[in-house]
Amino acid sequence: MRLFVAVLPPAEALQDLVDAVAPVRGLPGADRLRWTAVEGWHLTLAFLGEVPAERVPELSAGLAAVAAVNPAHPLRLAGAGRFGDKVLWAGVEGRLWALRGLAEAVAGATAEVAGEADAFSFHPHLTLARAGSSRGQRRAAQRAAAAELDGLAHALEGYRGPEWEAAELHLMRSEQGAGFAHYGSLASWRLARWED
Repeated sequence: MRLFVAVLPPAEALQDLVDAVAPVRGLPGADRLRWTAVEGWHLTLAFLGEVPAERVPELSAGLAAVAAVNPAHPLRLAGAGRFGDKVLWAGVEGRLWALRGLAEAVAGATAEVAGEADAFSFHPHLTLARAGSSRGQRRAAQRAAAAELDGLAHALEGYRGPEWEAAELHLMRSEQGAGFAHYGSLASWRLARWED
């Protein structure tokens, strides 16, 4: 099964982002994107790829240990950007050092199953939409797609959602459906509490 580890924003934070994204979906170029379903919005900490079912208990034990020593922390969805001419994303603000530490700990705990991860490549984001370009797309079309994504990201750059607490770590399963991936939480663990 295809697995990844994520933090899931609460419904209130997601709804606030839905409200902010709604007018952006009417801007030029937005109709050429495949918008991700709100139910699938998450912050990926580590992608594990194909994992045999018999390795899940081992993964779960490692992730439980990570959650026990990494504290819950405040975050908010904020701003936007793009990855090349392919992906429009919403950014994250708050205690990003704690989120990065959590991602590094997850990478360490899952390395034996998923292989080594580059901890420095972690860029916390929530994928909003993807472009459906082909491999043979001409350079001019790629530049136009990138410019359209820039315009959409610019429309969201001032967005600042409500603050929320990243309090759980989720082991997620990804299943490919009719053109879209569907995600489900296989297990979750509460993160540690800050000590005063």
